Amino acid sequence: MPNGFDHTNFIMPFTQLLKSIIKHTCCLLMLLISQHVYAQYKYPFQNPEVAVEVRITNLLSLLNTDEKINCLGTNPTVERLGIKGTGHVEGLHGLSMGTIGNWGGNTPIPTTIFPQSIGMAETWSPDLLQQAAAIEANETRYVFQSAKYHKGGLVVRAPNADLGRDPRWGRTEECYGEDAVFNAAMVVSYIKGLQGNNPKYWETAALMKHFLANSNEDSRDSSNSVLDDRLFNEYYGYTFRRGILLGGSKAYMASYNKVNGIPQAVNPMLKKITVDRWGEDGIICTDGGAYTMLLTAHHYYKTPAEAAAGCIKAGINQFLDKYKEGVKAALDQKLITEAEIDHNLRGVFRVMIKLGQLDPPEMVPYASIKDGPEPWLSSEHQKFARLITQKSIVLLKNQNNFLPLDKNKAGTVAIVGPRSAEVLQDWYSGTPAYSVSPLEGIKSKVSANVKVMHTTNDAIAVSMAKAADVVIVCVGNNPSGNLGWKKVDGSTEGREAVDRKSISLDSLQEDLIKQLYAVNPHIVMVLVSSFPYAINWEQENLPAILHITHCSQELGNALADVLYGDVSPAGRLVQTWPKSLDQLPPMMDYDIRHGRTYMYLKNAPLYPFGYGLSYTTFKYGNLQAAAKLNANDSLSVSIDVTNTGTRTGDEVVQLYVKHLKSKVERPIKELKAFKRISLEAGEKKTVQLKIAAADLAYWDTKKNKFVIETEPVELMVGSSSADIKETKIIGVKN
Repeated sequence: MPNGFDHTNFIMPFTQLLKSIIKHTCCLLMLLISQHVYAQYKYPFQNPEVAVEVRITNLLSLLNTDEKINCLGTNPTVERLGIKGTGHVEGLHGLSMGTIGNWGGNTPIPTTIFPQSIGMAETWSPDLLQQAAAIEANETRYVFQSAKYHKGGLVVRAPNADLGRDPRWGRTEECYGEDAVFNAAMVVSYIKGLQGNNPKYWETAALMKHFLANSNEDSRDSSNSVLDDRLFNEYYGYTFRRGILLGGSKAYMASYNKVNGIPQAVNPMLKKITVDRWGEDGIICTDGGAYTMLLTAHHYYKTPAEAAAGCIKAGINQFLDKYKEGVKAALDQKLITEAEIDHNLRGVFRVMIKLGQLDPPEMVPYASIKDGPEPWLSSEHQKFARLITQKSIVLLKNQNNFLPLDKNKAGTVAIVGPRSAEVLQDWYSGTPAYSVSPLEGIKSKVSANVKVMHTTNDAIAVSMAKAADVVIVCVGNNPSGNLGWKKVDGSTEGREAVDRKSISLDSLQEDLIKQLYAVNPHIVMVLVSSFPYAINWEQENLPAILHITHCSQELGNALADVLYGDVSPAGRLVQTWPKSLDQLPPMMDYDIRHGRTYMYLKNAPLYPFGYGLSYTTFKYGNLQAAAKLNANDSLSVSIDVTNTGTRTGDEVVQLYVKHLKSKVERPIKELKAFKRISLEAGEKKTVQLKIAAADLAYWDTKKNKFVIETEPVELMVGSSSADIKETKIIGVKN
């Protein structure tokens, strides 16, 4: 090189040129890749990278009027544009694709079936409910997506967030009991289980039923539930609000009935409260046939067009009914605008996007749940069904430790009664792949030197009882009715569309029990029921009583596990069981302050809310809590619980509060926290329970908001609402 050549002046421009070439080449490649990626989407709504609301705006702009009206049904599929919607399925305690409600169509599909909702609630374990719902979600995706089945939908009509304020309610089996705080915890857990834990997509969409104050069946298509703002915010609406705000549900069903004179399908509270105040921005659907009932039962409108307009203006965006002609007429008569339909449909497509229906399947983690063996055949699902059923069983009486029985002790056991050799399903059940009856469960449990006799014939049962060492009599209701719609066999039975007229056992079952007792007092009564019963004679006379709800495919195995001591029962009642109808206000009185539920009951019931016995014993002590609770803070309450018996067992620790100097009417006591724990014999645990000051608030009707009072509050910790072990008074301050 010639002397004096500046290498730097040569290298620097070359390096910059090289960087520039690389930069522009990369940009060109990114542009080409981007064009290729976006080229696969014909419309912006198909592109997952586009903002959700922008996608929905584009989608709606492409729909014609008829397509928009079609999307107001339960499946917003538009084949012309490649929009893949999804319909609804039932799933209160397992995916319902079975025979009783014909939810599976002409070809029912077996699924994992758990205890009825009221039974799952009796576990007092939100964790177990979340696991059950997760199993259901998995099976729902499998049935919907697998090539073998390809049925159903991804919007699951569950959980039922209604409150079981009266044991006569025909759909008591579907709810989680009478307490709003307890029910809300179960509702939130079931929603979370159904929707999964992926931050972007839902496994299924949880659609809560039935908003609002919907706990009578007789005349439900025209009845009026009257309640004030305090009852709405503190009781009837509480579970739905928590389901939306804490559970993340973006779908619910409006109920048939009126609330304060306005049918729920057109009630302004749908928008003014659930949308504007709580942030509900997904699906709001009518109940089945509710649109038509606005004309035929409520007589609230004169024409189908007016009824359709009322629904649309209230916020309804899915009709479970024949609605299309009414909506078209409403548009033609200018009672509504297409823009109002567009606004409502946004909620439907928000849910579809959360389910991944508008995205490429490879982006949706749940889209792969379609291959392999049927999940309901897995040992994991079957074992869990047995576990949650074990945990749901309530021991109502156990005089002189009559239970557990000894599965190895030689002798004869007579298994009798109408519920002894069957597992009945209710209207919203699926069909399990298998089921184990009480008879089958007991026969497989006991050793060879135990002789098992069985009959469902009452006369033969009495004869068998004379020769038996122990009699196990299985009685209870028939949840499916078997007689057709709106028909039940006797006044003690109830189901959808039919309230119970009596809370006693039917006379034939009561007579059988008394005849058995007359010849052999060594009786275990197994009450297999969807409802509370006033079993006063049985409580007074029989040595042992167990309660279990219907439907679980593992009913018989779980029952045998408890009867013979492999599992210590720890289920707890989630409703007050009255001694008689005399303890209840009139059925249509929705003001629970008139003596309804454990919070306002005036006389001692047969069994209190939260009640349930164990094969072991527990001691409570050392209740600890700060003396003061700040209005914007939470309080940690601790108590020591010791298993003082000889068996491993579960205990349900329950925290109630009583307001001592409130300026407004408050309940006698209110549940605020609970926890189910397991303790080995002799083991002690310190149980931590939390209560927020906000949990002590009441709804101030003048200020139209929740208000926390500065007052003394009594904390009460125990094993039921009527069995308080330790108390402490704290102050609440601003």
